[in-house]
Amino acid sequence: MFGLARTLSRSAAPRPDSVTVNGRALPLTIRENSRATRMTLRIEPGGQALKLTIPRGIPAREIDAFLTRHHGWLMTRLARVSDAGPLLDIGRVSIRGVEHRIELTGKLRGLAEERDIDGIPTLLVSGLPEHAGRRVADHLKRTARQELERLVQMHAATLGKPYRSISYKDTKSRWGSCTSEGNLSFSWRIAMAPDFVIDYLAAHEVAHLKEMNHGPEFWATCRRLCPRTDEGKRWLKQNGSRLFAISF
Repeated sequence: MFGLARTLSRSAAPRPDSVTVNGRALPLTIRENSRATRMTLRIEPGGQALKLTIPRGIPAREIDAFLTRHHGWLMTRLARVSDAGPLLDIGRVSIRGVEHRIELTGKLRGLAEERDIDGIPTLLVSGLPEHAGRRVADHLKRTARQELERLVQMHAATLGKPYRSISYKDTKSRWGSCTSEGNLSFSWRIAMAPDFVIDYLAAHEVAHLKEMNHGPEFWATCRRLCPRTDEGKRWLKQNGSRLFAISF
């Protein structure tokens, strides 16, 4: 099922303000850009909204036609985040690319702990059930910090480029950043990705200590630090929205 909901712009031309895909209404933001030469549709991280960038003066009928042509693409891409949502409803969490069953211990205190129980990777979580999501998130933050600090130190030493600090955030649009002062920032949700993806992200941001751009020299540096750069980049493009969509 695919449908459009409409609102009136200032010029009284009706434009859709939401798109319904398989019974799910997604808010649609339309932005005019004088430099745009074509329409581009983007699914916001987490798959909770859509953004359409259009050249100035595009009539509503062309917007409708564009969205209708792309409904198959939307269905395919949104299917990738269909298994995300409230963590305890999912009942599992990926840690360094390995799916773990979430099991509440009934204990009031203690950090979450990874165990193998009857051959099943399991994350044992203490505390009250209503606090389980926060405790799982805390475990992912610890995992991200442990892995990324080790990888950043290794890659920075390889380049001979010092960094100033590392911070961790719950961003919804980017996985990492590097400032000209050498301050690195990462989304702790990367702890859910496979090891080679975590390594790629660390290498990507460390490479910016040498090249503050995304030109050929930057990518050459990134691939030197992480030979699986192209694979890691592709994995995040294909799976990143699903990780952003999980609510803790």
